[in-house]
Amino acid sequence: MLLRLALSTARPSSFLVATAKSSQAFLKSQPTLNIVRSYARGPVRSTRAPVQATPVPTRAPTLKEKLMSPPSANAYSLGKGAAAGAAVVGLGALCYYGVGMGKETSIADNAIMWPQYVKDRIQSTYAFFGSSCILTAASAAAVFRSPRLLSLASRGGLLWTCASLALVIGSGAVTRSMQYQEGLGPKHLAWALHCAILGGVIAPLCFLGGPILTRAALYTGGIVGGLSTIAACAPNDKFLYMGGPLAIGLGVVFASSLASMWLPPTTMIGAGLASMSLYGGLLLFSGFLLYDTQRLVRKAEVCPQYAYAPFDPINASMSIYLDVLNIFIRIATIMGGSRRN
Repeated sequence: MLLRLALSTARPSSFLVATAKSSQAFLKSQPTLNIVRSYARGPVRSTRAPVQATPVPTRAPTLKEKLMSPPSANAYSLGKGAAAGAAVVGLGALCYYGVGMGKETSIADNAIMWPQYVKDRIQSTYAFFGSSCILTAASAAAVFRSPRLLSLASRGGLLWTCASLALVIGSGAVTRSMQYQEGLGPKHLAWALHCAILGGVIAPLCFLGGPILTRAALYTGGIVGGLSTIAACAPNDKFLYMGGPLAIGLGVVFASSLASMWLPPTTMIGAGLASMSLYGGLLLFSGFLLYDTQRLVRKAEVCPQYAYAPFDPINASMSIYLDVLNIFIRIATIMGGSRRN
């Protein structure tokens, strides 16, 4: 061991030669030295200006994209505002005509001079109207309790919609075309069948629940009572001129209801059509109720007592009945939608 240590310390000349060779090799390795110096100095910063990304021009949405985009939170605000404005106008008209501020004679004033047969005609008309409401409610409840009939009434699609419309319109046309006779007859049976068909068509409304339907019925009764009072307190022919505008509005609401089958309310145009069908239909059939009430009184007054075609209380009640039914359907739909929201 001591010999090895002595031999290692006794050769200084070889150590110096190795040290000299390693120094020369280190001086000759210039690229490696440059890399070390560059690493010690840090990254080289460029003096050129940074390249800015060119902004991509945004494309304006097309009309189709705007119409099919999701609706805003205030999609139904216009319809609600129109309904609220109509309610204020109706309340003002009720107060105006109710206190007798109108200068012309009203239906309530002329009722004092009516003969008994005119009163009997109006009473029988409203008796058929109340019976129509009862038959429709009973038919809707019966269909809702039958799973097979309910599945048939709840079907959607174009074919079922056209079939139900044809069934309702056809049964109504057949009922109106028959001549009225005192006592139970074919016209009474056709009228009862028409009410039962309408009850089956609106049976899916029972899915909204009893509390909502009860409140909708109460609201409908309040609206119908107020509008009937306005029609009775207003001049005789105040609302009889509204036939033409109401017919045009009926076409618009009917087209909106059909278009809602293909355009769901989750789009902007679909929400607009649904608002037109709901709130526009509510205003439209309220106007129809004023018009049909005064037309009923006019027919009861001018129809001769002993005419070949007697006064038909069933046909007179069907117009008021359809107005009230459409008002009820829209109120129940609006209340059901507000509950889901």
